[in-house]
Amino acid sequence: MPGSFGEDEEMADVAAEAWSVEAGLPMLRESWPGLEVALAAEIADLEALEPHNLAEAKRRPDWPLWEQAIHEELATLHAAGTWTLEHAPPGANVIRSKWVFKAKKDASGKVIRYKVRLVAQGFSQVEGVNYFDTYAPITRLASSRVVIAMANHLGLELHQVDIKGAYLNGKLMDDEVLYMRHPPGYHEDASGRVLRLCKSLYGLKQAGRQWYQKFTSILSTLGFQQCKVDQAVFYKHCKTPHVFIVIAMHVDDCTIAMSSVAAVDAFKAGLRKHVEVTDLSELHWMLGIEVRRDCAGGTVHLSQCSYIDSILRRYSFNDVKPVSTPFDTQVRLTLEQAPADAAEFTVMHDVPYREAVGVLNWAALATCPDIAFAVATVARFSANPGMAHWTAVKQIFRYVTGTRNLWLTYGKTHRTLVGYADADGSMTKDCRAITGYAFLIDGRAMSWSSKKQEIVSLSAMESEYVVATHGMKEALWLCNLLAEAFEPIMDMTTLFSDNQSAIALTWDHQFHLHTKHIDVRYHFIHWVVENGALRLVYCPTADMVADALTKALPSLKVKHFAKCLGLHAV
Repeated sequence: MPGSFGEDEEMADVAAEAWSVEAGLPMLRESWPGLEVALAAEIADLEALEPHNLAEAKRRPDWPLWEQAIHEELATLHAAGTWTLEHAPPGANVIRSKWVFKAKKDASGKVIRYKVRLVAQGFSQVEGVNYFDTYAPITRLASSRVVIAMANHLGLELHQVDIKGAYLNGKLMDDEVLYMRHPPGYHEDASGRVLRLCKSLYGLKQAGRQWYQKFTSILSTLGFQQCKVDQAVFYKHCKTPHVFIVIAMHVDDCTIAMSSVAAVDAFKAGLRKHVEVTDLSELHWMLGIEVRRDCAGGTVHLSQCSYIDSILRRYSFNDVKPVSTPFDTQVRLTLEQAPADAAEFTVMHDVPYREAVGVLNWAALATCPDIAFAVATVARFSANPGMAHWTAVKQIFRYVTGTRNLWLTYGKTHRTLVGYADADGSMTKDCRAITGYAFLIDGRAMSWSSKKQEIVSLSAMESEYVVATHGMKEALWLCNLLAEAFEPIMDMTTLFSDNQSAIALTWDHQFHLHTKHIDVRYHFIHWVVENGALRLVYCPTADMVADALTKALPSLKVKHFAKCLGLHAV
């Protein structure tokens, strides 16, 4: 184990930006395991809590704490048998590594732990030589919300565990030969040997997949079954003795819903036989989301107040005057509002537009459905934003300043799944309507979406018909998740629409002349309704909850629909 660290070690920077394009919108991937880390890194830059490299860490007054964390990381790597010393063959691809520093915080924003990871610079790996498959599923946010809400409904224990050095438990395949230079500050081997990796290391392309396969095999050994509709959700139902367990996995964090404290302790003891576990006791903090449970009142609350405070400080919006709407009803954003001359380009050059939209998007995905439409709208102009677009982003920040204390609240549910699907094309010039849906259990939002349709609609009826089909797919997925992990829903799922023509079309092709051009895949809802798996019912526009996901609304409607989605002050 090294005793000192070199001063002049050169460090290579790693870009952590991961964007995907879905339906024409640049959106951060919900399924990307590094999302939380990337967003936290953006915030930490301003707060100056975390050094960027080893040399910077050594200049800081808290260097002894970081040094201790480095030694702890190296001890963990050695104990796991992560590498062996070997001579690399001529021409071998020897990758480098870097130290990543992370100040862990609690729900109140206080630093509770200094954590350092040795991360391989996997961008230099060669596909087909150093790695092959990389896919590793994680629990969808909607699945996590379902597990938490249903655990509250069934009176289950909600706990969490963290797998220490999770990726180090994954074993590399025999055909995955990887060599790595010694860590920064680690004395080079006198004979010229390098590190031959035996276990997966953070930063490797295949590390996430290797850990997922390892964790899946562990849970299989413990008697768990894998959910078919979300491969990162596992469950175990035993009648004798009566044990009810559901596990939601997000990389190295596990949310556990169990029927008794004894079952929780037994599961943790079984898990410790395979991996090193940090017991975090009752669930209170998940992916930057604070979880507060009131067992006496039968409620559980989700909030990103601490996260919102940090992004407000990050972009200097913590002292702005709050507004009552996330998007101005009089504003129409277009591509023509992009910078038109050198002066405007200069003004927008240093504006952190994409970063700001990215951090807002995480809030919209996790606990703030009331800003989903506004964030999706401003995200469409990330390639070349103008001042009008930046003004719209600032309005969202001003809105969340006033609503940061609203919690997504789940009460004692009746397990009645209800959905709302709506479309609106009044704000678009390309005839691609904005579609939105929201699914609620006992009046609390479990899943929601707001984005552009991928097709050009020729009528309002067609737009509503298409969004009803998308909503139907989400309803089937939620029903299957609930049926597998918990118990089947006995009542037929109701999906509300505010377009009578679209509802009529699902029962019978009454408008063949005007609908024969619609893609066959959108007619799948006709079979689902006819089969009795879903009921499409008319809902007046004034009561259409999904309206908040498709258009800018005045203040009174914003507040009304936010409450309908389950956002309450606690």
